[in-house]
Amino acid sequence: MTAAAGSGGGPLRGVRVVELAGIGPGPFAAMVLGDLGADVVRVERPGGAALGIDPRSDVTNRNKRSVTLDLKTEEGVAATLGLVARADVLIEGNRPGVAERLGVGPEECLARNPRLVYGRMTGWGQDGPLAQRAGHDIGYIALTGVLGLTGAAAGPPYPAANLLGDYAGGSLYLVIGVLAALQHARAEGGEGQVVDAAIVDGTSHLSAMIHGMMAAGAWQDRRGANLLDGGAPFYGTYETSDGGFMAVGALEPQFYSEFVRLLGAGEDLPDRADPGAWEELRTAVAARFRERTRDEWAAVFEDSDACVAPVLSLREAPGHPHLAARGTFVEHGGITQPAPAPRFSATPTAVGRPPAVPGADTADVARDWGVPGLVPEDSRPEGSRSAASTPQSAPSPYADDRGAADRGATDRTGTADRTPDDTDPAEDADA
Repeated sequence: MTAAAGSGGGPLRGVRVVELAGIGPGPFAAMVLGDLGADVVRVERPGGAALGIDPRSDVTNRNKRSVTLDLKTEEGVAATLGLVARADVLIEGNRPGVAERLGVGPEECLARNPRLVYGRMTGWGQDGPLAQRAGHDIGYIALTGVLGLTGAAAGPPYPAANLLGDYAGGSLYLVIGVLAALQHARAEGGEGQVVDAAIVDGTSHLSAMIHGMMAAGAWQDRRGANLLDGGAPFYGTYETSDGGFMAVGALEPQFYSEFVRLLGAGEDLPDRADPGAWEELRTAVAARFRERTRDEWAAVFEDSDACVAPVLSLREAPGHPHLAARGTFVEHGGITQPAPAPRFSATPTAVGRPPAVPGADTADVARDWGVPGLVPEDSRPEGSRSAASTPQSAPSPYADDRGAADRGATDRTGTADRTPDDTDPAEDADA
């Protein structure tokens, strides 16, 4: 594990992102953009951390800056639209219609900035029968059929924390969509647009190969009966004598031969090509693994192509020699955390800023983005006080061809449609 270096820029250096604070997949997507070098400004609600942990430990808010604005007020909406006018991307994760009622929906934002990429992160999507219902990762992936792939045949399905739905099917698809839309917006004749990233859509998309195998008759629509879901005894996990586990993925014949040789299970194992013998084979392999500890087996398989690895805990993972050699984890601000990924040869990335403390960067962002309305008027230096709704333009480096009319347009607050409870996290966060 290595100490994180200062910000190296990254391939998105110069791209400006506004993140309307939420929980789960939206902040993670914004973190990824920040890791890639974007200047991410997180617009926090008044009232503290949504996750209920010290914000200085919330790694998903690293490589960002934070301002606090009350979107229930005209001043807060005006300042947010001031940021939007200078941004390349906006990310929000409220239930459909909430941003519109607040006056920061796609219509208002694209009117201020026609080349804005407006990214929307929800579980159910912007339309459909469940669009207005609350939900979380486990429910989204349940409906896609993907949750049903997990777990032993005789037991219940189980979630892999919230990694599969929130982050794989949600955050990463939002990032893909935002970057594709940004490429379009920056092209000649391009324009901004709305990216509707729904966890149910992204998670379903992840299962494309499985649907193809099922159509070909190579996958049964039940768990624990297939090649990649623990049904095959040469693709699964086994307990060791000390209560640890080893992961086995010896799919190809040559890797399986190496696995059997190093396992020392003898030559009379059942034929792996016969699914009817899989349970007998699994029992024999399991018995052998129970004869040694996890670390002993890890040493046996370490320098082989048997496709076997120890199952490590989150605290153990950073110390593994391979991950340590690659710097897969870094330490920044006293927190051990995953390093930015992927890696770039010409535009390296880094953890350059610790998790943003709510509101701590308001003055700096107001100066750097040219939006004095972020700072309360009575807190501004004499001679710099001006109306929050008409700040001077400071366009993004990637928006040089935006018309002056677009950059200096009047704020549209839409206050008539807002209600007092529109931004209550428990009501409107769709994480």
